[in-house]
Parts: sequence; structure tokens; C-alpha cells
Amino acid sequence: MKKIIINENQRGFLFKNGKYVKMLTAGKYFTFGGKNIEVSELDQAVMSKICALDIILNDKAVANAVSVIEVADEELALHFVNGKFNSVLRHGKHAFWSVVDKHEYKIVDISSPEVAGDVPEYIFSKIPAFYYTKVEVLEYQKARLYFDQKLIRILDAGTYYFWKNGVRIDVGFIDTRLTQMDITGQEILTRDKVSLRINFVCNYRVTDYVRILTEIDDFAEQLHVAAQLALREYVGKYKLDEILENKDQMSEFIFSKLKAKEKELFVEITDAGVKDIILPGEIREIMNTVLVAEKRAQANVITRREEVASTRSLLNTAKLMDENKTLYKLKELEYVERICENVGNINLNGNGDLLTQLTGILRDNKS
Repeated sequence: MKKIIINENQRGFLFKNGKYVKMLTAGKYFTFGGKNIEVSELDQAVMSKICALDIILNDKAVANAVSVIEVADEELALHFVNGKFNSVLRHGKHAFWSVVDKHEYKIVDISSPEVAGDVPEYIFSKIPAFYYTKVEVLEYQKARLYFDQKLIRILDAGTYYFWKNGVRIDVGFIDTRLTQMDITGQEILTRDKVSLRINFVCNYRVTDYVRILTEIDDFAEQLHVAAQLALREYVGKYKLDEILENKDQMSEFIFSKLKAKEKELFVEITDAGVKDIILPGEIREIMNTVLVAEKRAQANVITRREEVASTRSLLNTAKLMDENKTLYKLKELEYVERICENVGNINLNGNGDLLTQLTGILRDNKS
């Protein structure tokens, strides 16, 4: 004989010789002979290791004390206990004790990967990840959604969930921001056979997120090649000096060529321009020499111009003093004043006043 106690938060199933007999409520029971009692917790699903669930549910006492839900294939049931989400139930029959708790269910069709709008999003943070696929599209992105490699639609920025039901889900992301393409170190011969290395930059954004994938193989490479060809076409027409003098014209030419390719490449070219023109070493040395010579010639011209202006000013001053004796005397006094500013002591000997002697000294120094 074996004593078994069933608590208030439990129920028991009585079996005799392996056959279900009835449900037992809280209390003390003794088993002997071929009897056996299986205890079930009220906060757990109703199940038995000895017999099938349907056999237990045939007992009216059990049927009145449980909540039953049957989930078909390609369905899920969202299980709520007392208004709070509890778990996800897969296909099959499920039973839960409703003696204390209230059980509610929401049947979800998963025959399509699309999640119905009435399924609350917070559910996905509470269920295992093997039930769904999560897709996050950033603010600066668009996403192409494919089911079994068939395009379904374009996804805008946001978070999306899709049921895993055997359908293959793929997502292709496209950056919608302004994108920069750099073309560096392009070696091109000018009309006069000078090899230049040119760095070029182009800014663009994608305009058709579907056709750019389905109708073009590697659009970025094709845009790159179009810019290279435009560069070669322009540089090959002109000599080195013409190219260096008309750098802006080269940028405008290439920009117009790329704009003509917008529709077939499904992009918008916003701007394009030449960043650097790199000359060969020997050409650079020659041009530096020419530049130094030009600057020296300009400096010589400026020096001569200043010398002529200074001489002309002295000549005009001399003419004025020759014509005006008073101006001449004032100029003498100016020089006397300058001498006095820079001399500490002056000793004078002989006849005549101080001003006359100083003027005489000044005249002697001039001669």
C-alpha cells in the first residue's frame, strides 16, 4: 500500500491495471493492488504518461475542469493565461486546467510567411526565434523582399517579422543615401602624348530599386566604366596646356556624359568633378622651372617699376627746390634736424652763427 497526497493546486488521475478510472481532487489516497495515481499540476498542461489525452478528456469531470484548444497544420495558437501571453502552441490538441486560471487562444495562420496585422509585435520578443524571421530595414535603406526567390515588394525603413513555414525568405538591401564613387589613378594620354594620372569623383543615388538588380549586372561597375570612357574621350582630344587651363570644362563634359546614362543605369547623378591631375615627374620639373622663371621676370619688372618711380620722384623734388629757394632752405633744415636727432654733441669753431656753420657742414658733406 502506498499513500499519495494531492494538494489543492493539483489533480490526480486514477488508473487500475493501466486503465483510466477517474479524476481525483485534493485529498489523501492509498494505492494497492493494480491501482496507480498520476498527479498533474494545475498550472501545467494536462497530460499523462500512461494514456492518451483524448481518453482523459472523455471523463466529464476532467472536461469540465479544463480548457481545450486544437491547432491545425499551418497554424499556431497564441496562448494567453489571465490576459497575459504565455506560450505558442503548435499543431495538435492541447488542454490546460481552468480551475484557477483563465485560458484564451488566438489562432494564427502561418500558411503564408506574412504576419497578419492583428498579431501584436511584442509577441515576437517572447517566442523562440525558430518560429519567425526578423528583418530590420534602417532609415537610409530600402529592402527587396523575396519569397522562394520571387520578388514580393519593397520594404521601407522599419522592423518586419515573417513566419517560418518552409518558404525561403530573402532580403536584398539598397542604400538610398547619396553615394560617392572614386575613380583614382586613371592613366590617360593627352593629344600631345603626355601621360596624365587623373582622380575623379562622382556622387549618385539609386532611383529604381528593383530594375537596377534585375536588368543590370553590377551597376556600380558600369557607372565606373562610363566615367572612365568619358575621361579618355575628353583627355584624348586636347593638349596638356589646354587641359590644365580648362579643368572645369573637363568636369562639365564628363558630368554631362554621365547624366545621359542615368535612365539606363537607374541612378541619379547629382554631381561629378576632377579632384586631381597628376603630371609625370619630368613634366612637373619642367613646369616648376617655367613657373620660377615667370615669377622672377615678374619680380624684375616690379623692381624696375619701383626704381623708375623713385627716380622720377627725386627728379621732381630737385626741380622744385631749384625753382624755389625757400623750399631748398626748408630741405636743408630738414636734414639738419635729422642730423641733430642722431648726434649727441656738436662742437663748432670759427665765425658765423650756429645755423650757418651747420649748413656749411651739410654742404661740405654733400660735395
